[in-house]
Amino acid sequence: MKKIIVENEEEGMRIDKFLAKIEEDLSRVAIQRLIEENKIQVNGKKTKASYKVCNGDIIEIEEETPKEIDIKAQNIPVDIIYEDDDIIVVNKPKGMVVHPANGNPDGTLVNALMAICKDSLSGIGGEIRPGIVHRLDKDTSGIIIVAKNDKAHINLSEQIKNHEIKKTYIALVRGIVKENEATINMPIGRSQKDRKKMAVVKNGKEAITHFKVLERFNKDNCTLLEVNIETRKNSPNKSTSFSNRISNYTEIQLIQKEKTNGM
Repeated sequence: MKKIIVENEEEGMRIDKFLAKIEEDLSRVAIQRLIEENKIQVNGKKTKASYKVCNGDIIEIEEETPKEIDIKAQNIPVDIIYEDDDIIVVNKPKGMVVHPANGNPDGTLVNALMAICKDSLSGIGGEIRPGIVHRLDKDTSGIIIVAKNDKAHINLSEQIKNHEIKKTYIALVRGIVKENEATINMPIGRSQKDRKKMAVVKNGKEAITHFKVLERFNKDNCTLLEVNIETRKNSPNKSTSFSNRISNYTEIQLIQKEKTNGM
């Protein structure tokens, strides 16, 4: 058990931010997870990530023992784009699941990486997600950066959190998008009709997406877009959510034009 005493100059800072500042081996995301699991306490009591520390607070951190990763390595072909001592960059194909989960116990990218990297994958992601810093949906192809040690994992997590890593998607959407480029700012959350899907909802999380048209296929009634996401909660591979946001965006533009023309 590690103990930290808060000093006067640190008072008023969120506990997750405070600990991420002084604990080099823990990312803010990892700290938030430990708080949720009650492995970080303040003055002997359970706390929240939003708690603001006070002078004299005694913070106790339960030091985790690295768990042995028990995943079967499988000889699955993977397109490696780049590799060094800290990271390996792969091109995940459509149809491949990133890590084992219910219904997909093996045949995943992680199983392939276990065979390629042996024991050189970070353990921060847990037993079933060694080295995994970010993910792509099963039916989405694209580049994934995998951490080969904990230091690289923390560094990549911080870069993603601070928007220092730019993610660009190519998306084919139904309908003809008239604008050449635009920004969509609409909240998304769980669909009220289908809880397994995401949709535009009134009380959803902020989601900002920038897009520009690459090509319009009028005959097939679809548009090829280049998409850049500004917030972490939205992603074009959440097809229902993104399609709804495009549709709602177009409807809003039409309403605004009608109002302008009617003035």
